[in-house]
Amino acid sequence: MTIPDKKMLRRVVASSLIGSTIEWYDFFLYGVVAGIVFNQLYFPTGNLFVSTMLAFGTFAAGFVVRPVGGIIFGHFGDKIGRKSMLVLSLTIMGISTALMAFLPTYGQIGIIAPISLVLLRMIQGLALGGEWGGAVLMTFEHAPEKKRGLYASLPQIGLAIGLLLASGVVGLLSLLLAEDQFLQWGWRIAFAISALLVFLGLWIRLNVDESPEFKKFKGEKEDSGIPIKEMWRGNVGNILAGMGARYIDGVFFNIMGVFSITYLTQNMDISQNVALLGVSAAAFVMCFFIPIFGYISDRFGRTRTYWYGSLVTGFSAIPAFWFMSNSGSSTLVIWLSIIIPLGIFYAAVYGPEAALFAELFDAKVRYTGISFVYQFSGIFASGLTPMVATYLLSLSDGFPTYLVLYVIFAGILSAFSVRWISLNKAKQGNLGNNR
Repeated sequence: MTIPDKKMLRRVVASSLIGSTIEWYDFFLYGVVAGIVFNQLYFPTGNLFVSTMLAFGTFAAGFVVRPVGGIIFGHFGDKIGRKSMLVLSLTIMGISTALMAFLPTYGQIGIIAPISLVLLRMIQGLALGGEWGGAVLMTFEHAPEKKRGLYASLPQIGLAIGLLLASGVVGLLSLLLAEDQFLQWGWRIAFAISALLVFLGLWIRLNVDESPEFKKFKGEKEDSGIPIKEMWRGNVGNILAGMGARYIDGVFFNIMGVFSITYLTQNMDISQNVALLGVSAAAFVMCFFIPIFGYISDRFGRTRTYWYGSLVTGFSAIPAFWFMSNSGSSTLVIWLSIIIPLGIFYAAVYGPEAALFAELFDAKVRYTGISFVYQFSGIFASGLTPMVATYLLSLSDGFPTYLVLYVIFAGILSAFSVRWISLNKAKQGNLGNNR
């Protein structure tokens, strides 16, 4: 077994973390402003419900194309290398986000505005479809075998930092600017910042070594065939169970981190700044708990950690929405209702997730495999969730009963999916950390 180069490992961690932070910042920035800006400037129907549904529909468009990006980047990542695909994905994401900063509104260019917005959103989705798998694989495959849960969780912190930056920057701009100023041009500053961050991320990514596992199997000079085809051989159960395990991740994050902002501002008449600061605080707390649960998965087992995390996360929706709905406009209660479930409980799922998925596949098809599992399930688990949440809320006149039941269902589904992974590994005599 090759001893990891500690200096290079630190550089790889920094590269994956900073790059994934930038990618998630770009992606979540869209979600944060979809229900408070895009519904007014790009989909002005005169009906707030319809406008919000249309805005969240374009949010979903980014998730629909993410599996395509995962397959494309995964194919070349398994054929050419992880590093080159990560450089390309970051470049594409940065350009598409920066262009959004200068996109004219519906009032200026008519129907071309929402069409262009959807197109740029889909380009974002293609880029992020290849980013996640490559970033976690670089750390997973460079790390010592007994610490792979911890190291694979470190790029996952990029999600929390990206959300923190996205909600924080938008919150700060809305705080400093008058409402009409923020709506007219203030939100564009948040998108323009992306262009500056991309240069930093690219410089770091160009100075890391290729994954040692990739170099090893490429050195064997054995043709791995077409990765997306080879991925299915002997892995059908793992793929389906992996997508099921992913469900609570996508549903819970997008309800608590994205939809909660719309829920609080439109249904509970809570100020935009209070909602954004609550999500930002949760993201900050999550930065610390993601690696903690990654480490716990190394010590006590990947599936065991994920099993309990799925159930606790799913059922935490009950007190979270009860307190948000009965807070009496108490800022502290609202913040705690977001921070505890999203910042702590959710990390028990997201922390061990990367290593859990990576261990489902051989190195020759691993980039394609984990990208497919994560991104394809994301269409339903993540992309459609804000729209589903908006619809479920309308069924109960704004009271979140059906919404909470949906989150609980997602938690139970994920728990039983990850249980299947554990039993299947045990049957194969390859339990490892998936116990």
